[in-house]
Amino acid sequence: MITRKEFKIIIKTSFGLEEVLIEELKQFGINNVELGNRAVTFTGNLSDVYKTNLWLRTANRIIVPLQSFTISSDGDLYDKIKKINWDDYFSVNQTFLIDSTVFSPLFNHTKYAAFKAKDAVVDQFRDKYNIRPNVDTENPDIRLNLHIDNENLCTISLDSSGDNLFKRGYRDSRSIAPMKEDLAAGLILLSDWDKSSTFIDLFCGSGTLLIEAAMIAKNIAPNLKRERFGFMNWKNYDANLFNTLKKEALEVQKPLENKIIGVDISGRTLGMARANISSAGLSNVIELHKKDFKEFNAPKEKGVIISNPPYGERMGENVDELYKDFGDILKQKYAGYSAWFISSNMEALKKVGLKPSRKIKVFNGNLECRLMNYQLYDGSKKMESVS
Repeated sequence: MITRKEFKIIIKTSFGLEEVLIEELKQFGINNVELGNRAVTFTGNLSDVYKTNLWLRTANRIIVPLQSFTISSDGDLYDKIKKINWDDYFSVNQTFLIDSTVFSPLFNHTKYAAFKAKDAVVDQFRDKYNIRPNVDTENPDIRLNLHIDNENLCTISLDSSGDNLFKRGYRDSRSIAPMKEDLAAGLILLSDWDKSSTFIDLFCGSGTLLIEAAMIAKNIAPNLKRERFGFMNWKNYDANLFNTLKKEALEVQKPLENKIIGVDISGRTLGMARANISSAGLSNVIELHKKDFKEFNAPKEKGVIISNPPYGERMGENVDELYKDFGDILKQKYAGYSAWFISSNMEALKKVGLKPSRKIKVFNGNLECRLMNYQLYDGSKKMESVS
């Protein structure tokens, strides 16, 4: 059991979203934040663990370090993990899993380090009770995180999230999205959208950007629909505290004051979007249109376009033509808008024919991408084209 009133909390995120995550934390008065690589660290309490799991849009996992120590061999790792009193954190009748990230030259394979740590935990319980806890690779009660750096510093942590936090609970398991929810939210928060103007996704697919935008505009906690978090199986889980935080999250939701519009040419894909939007409880606030993006007429109310158009893997040889058409349509129909889109196809980006105002490096899974912004000036300032 974590008995300290305050302790270190590490929040993992995706490359390029670290600063966005820090801004999210500031909303909860958490300012003593240390910036890391794909992670941020701060000192907090149990309420902060619950609140951040519930509210953070760009977080992947939230872990609480238990101990750190330097190791000299695989046997040393085993011995030091076994010295931790695991009874303090979970029971022999609970299942567990150890995730590992290893940069140490002591181990040829990350899984071997996790295997040694697992043996140490199991053997300690077996020595005490003559029975062993079971490992569950799919749905463990307790998830541990093992990190060993290139100088053999080992940190073992409790994972408070369980499943990755991009799993909000609204997506149909059969719908495969080209973008995860945490990245979609991150792109929106990186943009200049003011949360009250028109929001359009011209390639809306299964609706991820639309749903995340609506939740941001309505101040809906992104993980309010999740039924399970890792911390619920901790020995010190405070159900009353967590239920209070969920109730408070419901009370601060806002009505939507603007249009959120999705456009896609595929009726099948829009069907998945409708199902996901309905599951998120947002059917009454998101408009869907089955149209080619070239045929859709922009609303008079100005705002932003944020899209994830096909880029290579999803498009084949027609990607250059699509990007050229996209740039032409932006110039013809969307003066006064700010357009953002993400792509990993750096060559095709040149076909857009507009000078970008911003370029931000992000990753969509393992794909290195650029989030591009085009300011489509209306009236006083001329739109800049690139020949």
